[in-house]
This record gives sequence, C-alpha cells and structure tokens, in this order.
Amino acid sequence: MRIKDFEFNLRELAGSMGDFGTLFPLAIGYFAVNGLHPAGLLVMMGLANIVTGIVYRLPMPIEPMKVLAATAIAQRWSPSLVYAAGFGTGIIWLILSFTGLVNKIAAVTPRSVVRGIQVALGIMLAIEGFKMVSTGWILGFVSIFIVILLRNSRYAPAAVVLMALGIAVMGFQHGLAGVVNPGFTLPMFTLFPPIEIWQGLVLAGFAQIALTATNAIIATSALITDYFPGKAVSERKLALDHGLMNVIPSFFGGMPMCHGAGGLAGQYYFGARTGGTNIIEGVIEISLGLFLASSIATLFALFPTSIIGAMLLLVGIQLTGFARSIKARELPIMALVIILSLLTNMAIGFIAALAVFHSVKRWGKDKKYLRWMVDI
Repeated sequence: MRIKDFEFNLRELAGSMGDFGTLFPLAIGYFAVNGLHPAGLLVMMGLANIVTGIVYRLPMPIEPMKVLAATAIAQRWSPSLVYAAGFGTGIIWLILSFTGLVNKIAAVTPRSVVRGIQVALGIMLAIEGFKMVSTGWILGFVSIFIVILLRNSRYAPAAVVLMALGIAVMGFQHGLAGVVNPGFTLPMFTLFPPIEIWQGLVLAGFAQIALTATNAIIATSALITDYFPGKAVSERKLALDHGLMNVIPSFFGGMPMCHGAGGLAGQYYFGARTGGTNIIEGVIEISLGLFLASSIATLFALFPTSIIGAMLLLVGIQLTGFARSIKARELPIMALVIILSLLTNMAIGFIAALAVFHSVKRWGKDKKYLRWMVDI
C-alpha cells in the first residue's frame, strides 16, 4: 500500500464535496416525499464511500441513481418500493458482472460514443447549474469567482470555502440554533415485499440499468483512465460494486446508489486525487446520519442553491472539454450521442449511436461517404 494512495488534507476534503450537487436535491426529495430515514440513507452511503475508497485508493463518487430517484419522488413511492428497486437493480448488476456481459458491452463501445456521453453529461450539468445559479445571481457569481480563484489552493480550497460560505448564509438567513437538533440515531433494519422488486424494476429500474451502464460504468471507467492512467478500473469491477452497494444497503435504509462520470469529474475538479477523498466523505455522511438525522433534511433544503449551481456549472464546462480529443471522423457519432441524449436521455443516445456505429462498420465498408465515420 503506497502512502500516496491515501491523503487526508484540505484538498481531499474539498474534493469530497465536489459531487454534493447531485446528492443534495435528490436526498431532500427522498426525505421529504418518500419518507426515507436520513440515518439509513446517509450511513449506508458513508459506508459505501469508505469501502470504495479503501478498495480503489482513488476518488470514486457514490451518488443517488438519478432515474430511480426522479421517478420515485415524482410518483411518491413508499420507502419499501425504493429499497426493493435498489435491491433489484443490484441483483442485475451482480449478474452482469459475474457473467462478464458488462465487459462485452464495453468492448463494442467506441471512443466516440464514450466521449459523446461525457460531453452530453457536461452540457446537462452546466445547464442545471446555470438554472440553480439563477436562483441567486449575486451569490452564484461570487461562488464562481471563488472557484476560479481558489480551486487549486492548498490552504483554502474552493469547495471548502463554498461550504463554509453556504453555512454562513444559512445562519444569517435562518439562524441555525433552531434548526440543528443533535441526537444519536442508528439505521433501522428494512424489509420489502418480493413483488415490489419487480414493480420497481418495471417502473424505473430497467431504464436505470441502461443509464448506469453508460454513465456510471463505461464513462466512469474511461474517465478514471483519463485522470489516472496507471490505475485503470475495469467495467466488470464497477458492475460488481453496483451490485454490492445496492443489495446490502437495501436492508438498512439505503437508497439506490451508483458511481458516475459527473461525480468523478466534480471530485477531481475540486482537488480529489486519492482514496482519502472517499474516506473523508464517508466519515462526514456517517456522522451526519448518526448525529443529525432529525435535522439533515432541513439543513440540506436551506443550503443556498446558487452555490451548488456554481459548482455544477463549472464541472459541466470541464466535462465538455473531452470533445477536444475527438478526431474528425468520430464527430458524427459523438454528435449523435449528444443530440439524442439531450433530447431524450443518455440511454437512448448510447443505444442509438452504438447501433449506427456498428451498422456503418458492417455495411458501409464499400461506401466512401460512410467509411470515414468509423475506424475500418
């Protein structure tokens, strides 16, 4: 074990906060609409972060599964249905990992499709970030300036300063004395009817599998290679992760979780370089879940949206930069992924572009106007 695999400093602390933009809004929805208990959600997420950091010795984001979360919140699912859906998707990922099918999917996915997913995700994050900044222009612009000025600071990293600023704004606007109610709470053992596993998969789980394959498995593996060339992580290993971190937490109040290229980009952008990032984030989440479970939903809801938006906006812009590495012949496929992803969703963009790529590769060999689009 190399010492540099784990660092615990302000830079890693800042990196651990880099993907909070995807956690806050969905966690609030799970608490307020679906009735998930904060202790179970945060403690399970924290444990997943710690284990992941120790195993990979790299920054590796743990995020809510977005399709499942959005559907569950919009349709007001019961807590048991949320847990069942997470369990069901976890079982599918274990099957895909043990059979090696996920590696076969990755093997037939060209770089142009992967880059298209990354750029589309960057555009989506930037758009969402801009919307969030618009809720408070002055604070949003101040936050952007802080990020640009302090992003690489060792002594006052941008994300740490922004979290402190957000807490200060919360205290000034609402007063924290009446909001923070410390107390010790353990996660509860949770069960669900077996029929709800199928219901959760049909309602959103199968759609989530497609999105997870693109963003959380293939794109994340590619991004790890870009950021850490000597520490590649296979798609099969990431799939195994998704199985374990959804099957087990489902019985202790955990939400459906995944990795994600956007979260990794956020962590890296704000300073994450080692597995210490995940361990720090895990300790924070476990502490919040155990000692502030009765207050955390309110605290998340009161945190200034424009600060989170500024972080998302800049991370999104960074992700779009991966388009620079694309060659001219790869542009049509990448553009197809981006357009379809923005108009529909990333799963459809991925599947359609993959089909077009391999169709051209198989039947377009003798057509000069198609041949240049793929490496044949």
